[in-house]
Amino acid sequence: MQHGPAVRRRKLGAELRALRTSAGLTSGQAARLVGWHQSKVSRIETGTSGVKPADVRLLLDAYGVADSQLRDLLMVLAGADDSGGRHHWWHAYRGVLPPTYRDFISLESQAGTMRTLETTVVPGLLQTPEYARAVTKAAVEGLSEERLDTLVEVRLARQDVLRADPPLKLSAVLDEAVLRREVGGPGVMARQLERLVEAARLPQVRLQVLPFTAGAHIGVNGPFVIFSFSSTSDLDVVVLDHLTSSLYLERKEDLRVYSEAFNTLQIHALSPEDSLDFIAGTAAGA
Repeated sequence: MQHGPAVRRRKLGAELRALRTSAGLTSGQAARLVGWHQSKVSRIETGTSGVKPADVRLLLDAYGVADSQLRDLLMVLAGADDSGGRHHWWHAYRGVLPPTYRDFISLESQAGTMRTLETTVVPGLLQTPEYARAVTKAAVEGLSEERLDTLVEVRLARQDVLRADPPLKLSAVLDEAVLRREVGGPGVMARQLERLVEAARLPQVRLQVLPFTAGAHIGVNGPFVIFSFSSTSDLDVVVLDHLTSSLYLERKEDLRVYSEAFNTLQIHALSPEDSLDFIAGTAAGA
């Protein structure tokens, strides 16, 4: 279990090693192709040292990697501000957002699917501006109005992944407490529930409610996010949020356990159709 940057270095190194092997090159041959010492290639592949985006681009060219989506993802893992000529908007907030949050956004922007269990609040990708403001203000004490405005702006900008081409596929299981907790007052909550109903009808969103009647369930251990990537499953990662940081789990055993847990939660949750009715009913009674 590691913080984001360390996970990304190891994942990037493992993927570069696999690409080198697929290209039929030894680490020494790869090093000679790009004019480095073999030890530099080894350090990059084991994740023991950081790597510049320009160096990743050199290696990808040397390995003949033409897949633009894969190249873009690996450049993001290397910390590129601009991969494939496409600017990543969150770098404009480098002085405001902590590194772990920037890591999370970069993974979110490149993932093909996102599976999330939420036990306390509506997922950030589905929050209304008013709800996002109320949640952020409650979660981070002592925020100035300017900083609060910026964090809400970032939260809303993240939602563009659901409108991208292709869009992020979001599967969310919401504990009933998420719908019952009155965040920001009755008016804010009513609009947020309406937003969830709208989101549940989107083809790229699968929304399920885990009602109180389901009793105790594996999700009582806390919320989590699983990011999966269409280019390679080796880059899949589980993210656990804490008050001051995020932790990233990358081992295949961890991914298997959390994937099985999410599948179990989906089985015990209401169907998407029944969940839509449940949310609409909750909104009507709010």
